[in-house]
Amino acid sequence: WSAERLYAEAKEEASLGNYERAGKLYERLEGRASGTALAQQAQIERAYMLYKSADKAQALSVLERFIKLHPTSAALDYALYLQGLINFNDNQGMLASLAQQDLSERDQQASRDSYQSFKQLVDQFPQSLYADDARVRMNYIVNALAAYEVHVARYYYRRGAYVAAANRAQTVVSEFQQSPSAQEALFIMAQSYDKLGLPELRDDADRVLRRRFPDTTLHTD
Repeated sequence: WSAERLYAEAKEEASLGNYERAGKLYERLEGRASGTALAQQAQIERAYMLYKSADKAQALSVLERFIKLHPTSAALDYALYLQGLINFNDNQGMLASLAQQDLSERDQQASRDSYQSFKQLVDQFPQSLYADDARVRMNYIVNALAAYEVHVARYYYRRGAYVAAANRAQTVVSEFQQSPSAQEALFIMAQSYDKLGLPELRDDADRVLRRRFPDTTLHTD
């Protein structure tokens, strides 16, 4: 088969939902058209087929190789977007919904990886068709990461691990200042320092809490 026929067949299989078959055709096309723009397109399409086939790890591996080998490709913005999207959706997967588990309660490495991909996209290609959506997702990820840290801080506090609770809350205050979770993080810090018998640190945290959130009802007595 010619490269053009391989591409047409792959597109047809993909349109029918035969993602595994389409992915194999794109892989053949990548080898057949090596060194051409069509080969790059095939590599990107193959990554998407792997993603649709629920082979996240292999899809990310293909994208990582593409980004490394083709830093000047016209499709680099889409590759970064797809890389971010795969990790973003992985951290909101079906299992979380079935378990009624909030995103903030799950391991956040996929979210962090997703954020970095979207950030690179926005920084390098601010006018990309995918940039606006990437920014929205970045904001969501930041709030989710902050909520996760507060969730962990709350967990430690309830179990009497006040140093650990204060440290996790401090992460939110220093790294996610604009997040809605910053208010509770400051409160947990103040409460933790109070339990640890550190009145100066407690008062500092409480003062910042009152200044940044003047209407808060969360404060130490």
